[in-house]
Amino acid sequence: MRIVITEFVSLDGVVQAPGGAQEDTDGGFAHGGWSGPYFDPETVGGAWDSALEKADALLYGRRTWQGMAAAWPQQKDDPFADRMNAIRKYVVSGTLGEADLTWNNSTLLAGDRALELIRGLRAGEGRDLLVLGSPSLARTLLAEGLADELKLIVMPVLLGGGKSLYPADGGKRPLELVSTTTSPAGVNVCTYRVLHEG
Repeated sequence: MRIVITEFVSLDGVVQAPGGAQEDTDGGFAHGGWSGPYFDPETVGGAWDSALEKADALLYGRRTWQGMAAAWPQQKDDPFADRMNAIRKYVVSGTLGEADLTWNNSTLLAGDRALELIRGLRAGEGRDLLVLGSPSLARTLLAEGLADELKLIVMPVLLGGGKSLYPADGGKRPLELVSTTTSPAGVNVCTYRVLHEG
């Protein structure tokens, strides 16, 4: 399986709380919901649709999984929601237990063994293992050389600080631009292949 990371990202590299004011206020982040003004169903919505169509499973960190698990099962008569609810989901957590996994088709990857289990999934057969949001997990996957593709939905806004997708360890990680699409609102959907060295 390929691990594909899909993120809303500002021009200054912030991925924190794109969807709502209370999504993630860590560090006093006050711009939650910043992606809303730039959303369009064709380009931005289409990027999410195409990523989900190529996926056999989703991979989440705990916080993002909990937010999704609270929202998607409530959606009715929506083909995208139906796919989100039906697809296999893996959640990395050191605090959740099996009894907490109320969203159907969810499997716990215990925090102390998560990287080992993710390596096993990646080595197995299948299409994409899609990371949606989950910036801490995505940053770890990049740092560990486990990400194969980035689909960055780059919004024309500067947020001045907040959580980043990118490891800050001084490591060089070359990428190859596969495609880019620009929306009428100036959003660039950029797909990059991670070039694994060695």
